[in-house]
Amino acid sequence: MIYNFHAPLYKAEGTNKQLSSQRLNFFTTFARMSLYLASINSGSNGNCYYIGNREDAVLVDAGISCRETEQRLMRLGLSMNKIRAIFISHEHTDHTLGADVLSRKHKIPVYITPETYRSSKLSITPHLIRSFLAHETISIASLSVHPFPKEHDGVDSHSFTVSFDGVTAGVFTDIGAACPNVIHQLGRCHAAFLEANYDETMLETGRYPLFLKRRIRGGRGHLSNMQSLELFMSHAAPFLGLLILSHLSEQNNHPEIVHRLFTTHANGTRIAVASRYRETGVFYIGA
Repeated sequence: MIYNFHAPLYKAEGTNKQLSSQRLNFFTTFARMSLYLASINSGSNGNCYYIGNREDAVLVDAGISCRETEQRLMRLGLSMNKIRAIFISHEHTDHTLGADVLSRKHKIPVYITPETYRSSKLSITPHLIRSFLAHETISIASLSVHPFPKEHDGVDSHSFTVSFDGVTAGVFTDIGAACPNVIHQLGRCHAAFLEANYDETMLETGRYPLFLKRRIRGGRGHLSNMQSLELFMSHAAPFLGLLILSHLSEQNNHPEIVHRLFTTHANGTRIAVASRYRETGVFYIGA
């Protein structure tokens, strides 16, 4: 089951008088047993994804400023006080820009591999640095976070799934190829942020220099719309209820293109597109 509330969480939970008592009781029960998630920003100008439950949450990447992250979470009714950890996927600035300030200001631990930290420009307060190993699940309060390697041109790139009470959501961006790790973990998910970075024709005929085109489509760059669609159609679980298409290129893609493409093949999965300019609404996912 999926609910999407663009209003702040506290309004959805009980201050909207137009909601019936029966619906409010159902929603309150449903929200306790679900994950909710939102894209705070998604694209080469910055990536940040929020996954949590009513008590605890994590950020996957923190690629926009601390102030902008705070403002967007506030607009969604999501509290910084519930964020228990920041997980960094790799060292590229669009995934790390705000991590050190967010961590320092709000005393949030940052989970990052030693190789990624050494290659980044981050300066995390030492006692807030946490390391992780691939395939070793980490308990973050009531949440379980599972890191796994992926094909991308960082020094030690990882993606993550987050689970609670039998519900799993994953962040699958910055992926050059659908490796076995990605295929397996997508098959566990009830909801996923999935990269659909570029339209092949737009990239080929666009103004990017040849070296950058080769980097993007070279197996350690990004997934095209069609590669992402093939991954979704061939390997998503039948219970995948929500797919949020993410990390769209500004020059080589368009939200309407990917939304139309995936909706045609959705087979019951709700399709949304994450913006590179603003936050999405909050999606609630139950098993």
